[in-house]
Amino acid sequence: MKRILFALALTIATVSAGCASPSSAVSNQNVSKAQGDTVLVQTTNLATPMKVTVIQPSRALEPNNAEKFPTVYLLNGFGGDYTTWSKLQDLDSLANVYGMIFVCPDGRDSWYWDSPIDKNMQMESFFVNDLIPYIDNNFPTIPLPEKRAISGLSMGGHGALYLAMRHPDLFKNAGSTSGGVDIRPFPTRWKMKERLGEYEKNKDVWDSHTVATVAKDITDGQLNIIFDCGAQDFFAQVNSNLHNDLLARGISHDYISRPGIHNGAYWHNAILYQLLFFNRKFEGK
Repeated sequence: MKRILFALALTIATVSAGCASPSSAVSNQNVSKAQGDTVLVQTTNLATPMKVTVIQPSRALEPNNAEKFPTVYLLNGFGGDYTTWSKLQDLDSLANVYGMIFVCPDGRDSWYWDSPIDKNMQMESFFVNDLIPYIDNNFPTIPLPEKRAISGLSMGGHGALYLAMRHPDLFKNAGSTSGGVDIRPFPTRWKMKERLGEYEKNKDVWDSHTVATVAKDITDGQLNIIFDCGAQDFFAQVNSNLHNDLLARGISHDYISRPGIHNGAYWHNAILYQLLFFNRKFEGK
């Protein structure tokens, strides 16, 4: 089975499934570890301040280095938190390979909406008004939408596309892996009715809070989009539907379907393809 293995030169090799990781390639090149921090972001949009993992390239901390870096926001899935992505991939090494800053907030099972029924779960407003300004004010980012990307897994994949599609002024690049990109087939799952109300009584609210509907408002070229889903994943059909809808509307995007289920092994692999994609877009390619 083929999958991407890259080192500093970003070469591509064929390896057996489950064996490749950037960390092994990077360690062979004697690349130093990046600088990871856990920061506390204050907010009035959530019940409590949020812990966020931020990982910078090691050279960002070199004395007198004024270099700025593109930023990738990585969103966790339901039941995860701000440590999820660091457990799935060696973000320290990847930050150095690509010269990116990674930002991993805590999704708090929010689906990344502003809840219309829970005033203490205004996650979209937290991103727009609190998190992104905090990151840009405290880390050496390039504060431009074309130098920002957002992706995530499962619930976080939904959140990444939802936020990017609603805020093209903030994000030019967006991805999703195994994302719940249409929430309506799952009206009793994953606490969604606690954020939106019962589906049968609030269909208009559910329609307006799902990627499948929000995507109908975007135009071609508004976003650089990449998303994927394992063929055996319970979200496979809704991802295929989104792909077909975007195709029918002439919206440029990259879509990948490969063997896989809804698990960490799949996401460990899938995010590598997305980082390659984002890196090329950051470079203007």
